[in-house]
Amino acid sequence: MATKPLPKVVSEKAFRSAVEKLRVKEKKNTRERDRVSAARRRLPMMEMKKQYVFEGPEGERTLLDLFQGRKQLVVYHFMYHPKDDSFCKGCSFVADHIPHLAHVHARNTSFIFISHAPLKSIQRHKKRMQWTTPWFSGWNTTFNEDLGIDGNREHALSVFIRDGKKVYRTYYTGGRGVEYMGTPWAILDLTPYGRQEKWEKSPKGWPQTDMYTWWQFHDEYK
Repeated sequence: MATKPLPKVVSEKAFRSAVEKLRVKEKKNTRERDRVSAARRRLPMMEMKKQYVFEGPEGERTLLDLFQGRKQLVVYHFMYHPKDDSFCKGCSFVADHIPHLAHVHARNTSFIFISHAPLKSIQRHKKRMQWTTPWFSGWNTTFNEDLGIDGNREHALSVFIRDGKKVYRTYYTGGRGVEYMGTPWAILDLTPYGRQEKWEKSPKGWPQTDMYTWWQFHDEYK
């Protein structure tokens, strides 16, 4: 039976030399990421003047309420498919790996999900996935739309800060920008086969599939 291709076998000296050579690039990448983060911290901000009312398990909440008294708020715009009353598998992939939020709260920051979806649909999916991350419905608001996000066709991430009762948007991203939160991607990037997706520049014969197609709800993997 044919076996999958494997990396080249070398001596311990050659192996260590190759890793240290790569380490130079890794450190350069880390410093560049630090520079990007520094630039992000220096972005201007936009005041959120419109009032929004979201639905949660304990009733209605304003955008200011969602800060839970903290200074900063990170919102993951969780994609919902209204035609079949279902949620995005990719967003669910991300949600599976949100860390214990006590560590985030310790830095005066709250993290939540918001979906343009009915609250009953959110509660059903949250129960199935066994998540604890706070999740609110913007079904009766134009919140996503006003932020330039189609919450039924795309995911996104928004960051807010408050000054008293005034709320400002300081950053947003979408697409692969949300991978910053995706622990599985970071882990897979360390392995020989990587993410095993066709866009990666891997050696010939490496196992690869199309993006997105392998993602499943965590209780659907065989």
